[in-house]
Order: sequence, then C-alpha cells, then structure tokens
Amino acid sequence: MTDTSPGPLSFRALRAAALEGREPPPAQAIARLASYRWFVVGTVCIGSCMGQIDASMTQVLLPRLEVEFGARLSSVSWVAVAYLLAMASFMPIFGRLADMVGRKLLYTGGFLLFILGSGLCGFAPNLPTLILFRVLQAIGAALITSNSIAIIVMATGSKERGRGLGLQSAAQAIGLGAGPALGGLILDTLGWHWAFWVNVPIGLMGAILGWFILPQTKALPDTGRFDWRGAILIAPALTAFVAVLNQGHTWGPTSPLLIGCLLLGIVCVTLFVRAERRAASPLLDLKLLAKGAFLLGNAANFLSYAALFGVFFLIPFALVRVYQDSALVAGLRLSILPVMLGLLAPVGGALYDRFGARAPTSFGMLVCIAGLGLLYVFLDGSAGSLPVVTLALAVIGIGQGLFISPNSSAIMATAPPEETGQAGSVLNVMRFLGISAGIAGASTLLSLSLGGDSGSTLDVAAPVLVSASRNVIVLLGCLTALAGAISLIRPGHRRARKPTG
Repeated sequence: MTDTSPGPLSFRALRAAALEGREPPPAQAIARLASYRWFVVGTVCIGSCMGQIDASMTQVLLPRLEVEFGARLSSVSWVAVAYLLAMASFMPIFGRLADMVGRKLLYTGGFLLFILGSGLCGFAPNLPTLILFRVLQAIGAALITSNSIAIIVMATGSKERGRGLGLQSAAQAIGLGAGPALGGLILDTLGWHWAFWVNVPIGLMGAILGWFILPQTKALPDTGRFDWRGAILIAPALTAFVAVLNQGHTWGPTSPLLIGCLLLGIVCVTLFVRAERRAASPLLDLKLLAKGAFLLGNAANFLSYAALFGVFFLIPFALVRVYQDSALVAGLRLSILPVMLGLLAPVGGALYDRFGARAPTSFGMLVCIAGLGLLYVFLDGSAGSLPVVTLALAVIGIGQGLFISPNSSAIMATAPPEETGQAGSVLNVMRFLGISAGIAGASTLLSLSLGGDSGSTLDVAAPVLVSASRNVIVLLGCLTALAGAISLIRPGHRRARKPTG
C-alpha cells in the first residue's frame, strides 16, 4: 500500500499500519464460523455490560460516600458526574481516531486503562482523589464505548443492525441490573473500595476476548489529519456547562464562578463550532447535525437517558433514607428497572427492524411516563407502597427497553458508512451528556427542595425527603414527555429491512 508524504499531524502511517494487518487478526477457528458476527457482538457486549455495572453500582454507592467522606450531596455526585463527563469529552476524540487508525487496538487498550483506573479508585484516600481516578477510569471506558456501536454496525450490516444493537442494549441492561444488587452486596460485606476492584477481572476478560475475536479494521476513510483544535475545545465546554448545572445552586446566581463557567462554556462552544466548520477533517462533522433524523434522534437520546439516570440517582436515596432499606435490599429493588429494560431491549430492536423507529420509541416514552406517574403517587414512605414503587420501576424499565435500541438504530441509519465512528461517538456523547445532566439536575433539584445549607440527605425528615423526591420525579416526567414528543415528529420513518432485487 502506498503512503504519501504525511504532514506533521498526519495519521496516514498509522492508518496504513492498520490496513496492512498490524492489528492482530481474529482467531481463525472463530472467524470461519457462520455465526462469527454474533461472537463479535457478544465480545462487545462484555464492555457494554461492564460499563453499566460500574455506572449503576456508583449510584448505589453515593449515599455511602456521603457518610464516608462527610461531603455535601453536590460534591458526592461528582463521583458519577466526573466519570460521565470525561467519557462524553473523550468519546468524539477516540471515535475520530478509530475512524483514522482502526478500532481493535483502541478497543482492547481501553480495557487495560479502565482496569488501571478501577484499581486506583479503590485505593483513593479522599473524595477529590477518588474523583480524579474516576476521570482516568472514564478515559479507558471512552476508548471502549466510542468503538462499540461502530464495531457492531460493521459486523451485522444494515439488515441485522437493530438486532445487534438490541443485544447490546440488553447487555447494558444486564449490567445496570447487576450493578445495584452487586454494589449493595459489596457495601454490606466488603466495603466501598471493592465496588471498583470488581471491575478488574471483568476488564481482563474483555481485553483477552477482544484481542482474539474482534476483526481487523478494514476500509478506513482516507483522512490524513486529526482535528486537535476541536479536541482541545470540547472538554472545557462540556465541563463548564455541567459544572453550572451541578454546582449552580451552591454557588448562587451571582457567583463569579457561575458566571465564569457560563462564559467559558459559551466561548468554547462558539470556537468549537467555528473550528469544525473550517477543519478539513473535523472531529465532529456538523453536516450530520443538519440531518433532521440524526439531530432529533440524538435529542431524544439525551432526554431519555437524563430521565433514566435521574431515576437511578434519586431512588437509592429514597429507599435508604425514607424506607430504611439496606444497601443490598435497595440495590435488589432498583435492579428491577434494568432487568425489564434488558428483557424488552431485543424486542425493541426487532420492532425497529420490522416497523421503523417512530412507533416503538414514542410508545416506549409513553410507558415511561406511566411508570413515573406511579412513582409520584406511591413514593410516600409507607411500607405498603413499596410493591407499587417496585412495579413503577419495572414499568419505567419496560418503556426504556422499547425506546433505546430503535432510537440508536435510527440514528446510525442516517450516517454514511465512512462516518459510522463519528455517528456512534455523537450518539454516545449525547447519551453520557444526558446521564450527566440527569444526575446533576436531579441532585440540584433534590438539594434545593430539601432546603437548608447542608446540601445533604443525612438527618432529613422522611416527609421532607418524600416531597423533594416528588419534585424530581416531575422534572423527569417532563424530560420523558419531551423525548416522546420528539419521537413522534422525527422524520425519516423507515423500515430497516428493504426488499432486495
């Protein structure tokens, strides 16, 4: 393969290395199988499951960290928010690099970095150090996540895209379901440090399987320069806006910190858009955002995950503080939501393959609204209401399961093959921004509703916490309703399966 003279920021040599086979080939005994594509999907699902175990386990961990470190609710929430924000910042960078130099090495390397970050988190002596190591952990997770959707799409093709992404959604749901129960068990028996150390064996398994099963990257697009300017601008922009959302009530509306973060975010976003318009090979192709189906699908994606993780943030505090559940019991009760999500995710993918995205996504959000309505009425602190609270969580999981896979499939269907990595990165960025916004927004509203200056759920009367929780549920219901409305008006209603000549 010929290679033209590269510029100082050229990735042609790395791309050539990938195309010449320097990425290790898959084990031939597996690659020859007719079902090889499903082995690839299954391998990717390990990373998806691991990431969601960590994300959901952290939500159960937050009430304990509030006690362990004697920290405010807004400070403790950064254990989750910093991780998600770092992932959102780095995923476009790694998605673009994957389009340029190949996916397999970046994907397997991400597992090793995630393992390192997880181990260090368990040794963190204080809250700021824990948050710092969570960022390192998130960079490894971003390497995994930014490549996962593109690998599945390329392995399954257009006809089985919905099924492949449905299986990934199911794996994510399994992780979400296992995380709270596993986290509760660990907290009640081993201590919070083990909530991070448990990632190490899963990560090792994912790295080994990825090395031997994932295919070499083929047919990389001919783009020779990396958009460093966009990469430098995107992280401070996202950090500034989430900091405003998460800390605004603590700083106050006239605080120099609040005003400074707002100005920093606006300036960085403006410069980022200008840089992307001028770049020959932008980090984010803004033409993708000009497509109505792509833009609206990602907006619904953002809102649905904000609502989902707003629930994940709120419910552990309600169960532990109001209903006096142990960490294990609270985790088991919360697990019903992702379990139902996992059961319905493949159904949602199959419905997309048959009918398109509009019907399952809009109906899924309607079901979520019903679940949030039940939660609002029956989250009252009485023991007799607990079964209905659990039922409400199950209903929310059913709605999210019907929504996530069809929405992801519809987003990816709008992108040309050479921009699969970018499209998958945008999808994941919006997902993790939604998660960050949901946690930060729920934390802010919960703190404001509790009143006082402590910003903590400790020693708060149960009726006060119930009332504050209902305020958060109303916010999450509004986000869900907006996601459903967007799903109804999305353009490009299509079937993934086209008749072939």
